[in-house]
Amino acid sequence: MQLTAGLRKAASFRAHETALVTPERSFSHGELQDRVARFAAALQRLGIGPGDRVALLAANGGSYVESYFSVLWAGGVVVPVNSRFALPEMIEQITDAEPSLLICDAAFLDTAMRLVDACPSLRGIIADAPAAGLSRVHNYEELIAGTSPCADAGRGGEDLACLFYTGGTTGRAKGVMLSHRNLWVNAVVTGMAFGFDEHTVSLHAGPLFHLGAGARVYTTSVMGGRHVVIPRFTPADVLDAISRHKVTVATFVPTMLGMILQSPDLERYDLSSLEMITYGASPMPEPVLQECLRRFPNIRFGQSYGMTELSPVATILTPDDHLPSAPRHRLRSAGRPLVSAEVKIVDAQDRDLPHGEVGEVLVRGPMVMMGYWRKPELTAETLRGGWMHTGDSGSFDADGYLYISDRIKDMIISGGENVYSIEVENAIAAHPDVAQCAVIGIPHPKWGETVHAVVVRKPGATLTADDLIAFCRTSIADYKVPRSIDFRDDPLPLSSVNKVNKALLRAPYWDDNDRRVN
Repeated sequence: MQLTAGLRKAASFRAHETALVTPERSFSHGELQDRVARFAAALQRLGIGPGDRVALLAANGGSYVESYFSVLWAGGVVVPVNSRFALPEMIEQITDAEPSLLICDAAFLDTAMRLVDACPSLRGIIADAPAAGLSRVHNYEELIAGTSPCADAGRGGEDLACLFYTGGTTGRAKGVMLSHRNLWVNAVVTGMAFGFDEHTVSLHAGPLFHLGAGARVYTTSVMGGRHVVIPRFTPADVLDAISRHKVTVATFVPTMLGMILQSPDLERYDLSSLEMITYGASPMPEPVLQECLRRFPNIRFGQSYGMTELSPVATILTPDDHLPSAPRHRLRSAGRPLVSAEVKIVDAQDRDLPHGEVGEVLVRGPMVMMGYWRKPELTAETLRGGWMHTGDSGSFDADGYLYISDRIKDMIISGGENVYSIEVENAIAAHPDVAQCAVIGIPHPKWGETVHAVVVRKPGATLTADDLIAFCRTSIADYKVPRSIDFRDDPLPLSSVNKVNKALLRAPYWDDNDRRVN
């Protein structure tokens, strides 16, 4: 169970076939393995050994995909950094993970230099950009060109492969430890469920610092397919890439699909190669899904449900479940568990609940994370009894389809980005004019959910929404900043245990909406 094995097999049997396509260039399977092995040797020469962490901070590109494999080939651990984070959040993540090197592109070189100054563990930067005269900065292409390839370090199985950081209900990011086995099982099982093989041409349009997009890199290579990478999502770039490179499979969050449907030039693109669209990571508005099924009758659709801690998939709603002959209500479900996953519903005491009753969703299987980086107590609590406690509530129907009803944890998913309310509340509460605050997700026709704050000002304060939003932008990523603020004079409502009653705050916004998690 090695994530690099797919590269070796493809290079052995189909060395001259195309493996990786970017807007600038493409590489064959043989060339891709050679570049990965050369860059891995360069990483080892710079001091990377078994278990050493290497951080990635860049837009999507060929070097990002290569680094996903080169770090593992060298024996290291991949640590993607959310490029949308504010600098303090990046520093917090780097300080926690303690990577030795940081790989970046030209757009993030200045940020990388600031991170090296702020984070003692970082010994240097590898930049996919000109680096002449910059202290502790190595040029990516020069390292590959000037280094002989090395043998694969051979790590696999239970060896740590990646640290993906996700927000937490404590307000601090936490590193999810995923082994080669975790990610390999996810790659093989989801790849087989969706029909991936060596003929698959997979489009990477979502940010590769998210496991939802990153896992598809490993799935594509394990199954021997071809990668097509675009730097960032725009409807025009996606449609052009599908048409130009004959993409067969694309993965989107529902917001992306909505934007594609609204593209005025949609009809002029040749999408005949596209066989499947998979989606997940945030609520799918039923009108958007129905419009997709209407506009793309020859494309199969599949949905996945999971989270970073599950590598990331636990259940899928198959293409057959999207057919007109299938029961329509199943489109509101998250599908059925993968063959590798056991899923059950329990009450507050972890007692099994019968079909139809709502409780917490628990998952067990080889895709469940190793644990949280340097957080043994949180790991033990989350994995108690041998089951991953997802923090989502849901129920099963009699046919084994999972229906997610809400999030136990106060997480908001806006446009595919996870936002934990306490992170935003901490930023708001730091303002000297704020007496109380609560952050909730409210429905949005484009983003699924959007961040909304309810704030009680201190007596005499004249704080405005614009002022508070600007204040938040100094400490948290823009996608976490509230898009709307409701100021109140009365204290926030409390529950019976004296916590802010967020259900009561959410009710006016969601009473007439079908709030689902996909």
